[in-house]
Amino acid sequence: MIGLDTNTLIRFLVRDDEAQHASVVAALRRGTEAGETFFVGDVVLAEVAWVLTSRYRCGRDELAAVVRQLTEAEELVFESTERVVRALRAYQHGKAGFADYLIASRAQDAGCSTVLTFDRALLGEAGFESP
Repeated sequence: MIGLDTNTLIRFLVRDDEAQHASVVAALRRGTEAGETFFVGDVVLAEVAWVLTSRYRCGRDELAAVVRQLTEAEELVFESTERVVRALRAYQHGKAGFADYLIASRAQDAGCSTVLTFDRALLGEAGFESP
């Protein structure tokens, strides 16, 4: 298994630097041909969501589609695909950022009953409370 960093995944997704995009595509192809899978950690996924929404002005529906496509790629392995899908579902119906829902989903997996936050967009949603 080969880990992917945020900038590598971003170059692959947005193709804003042709040389780096080609380099990532070649590395992915070599890895896939060698039978490798590629690990995308929760932190990387949260950073990817932040970069796509803040730097590339990706809308909610577009970001949701990107995350969904990533989770469906056979070559990609996540810390927990189920956790990512839960976070994606909450994001699609919520008001806050994807990373916020990924935090809540990860906390749920750790056995937490709630997540304390000052984020007003999250207060009132299941799984979040004010301190």
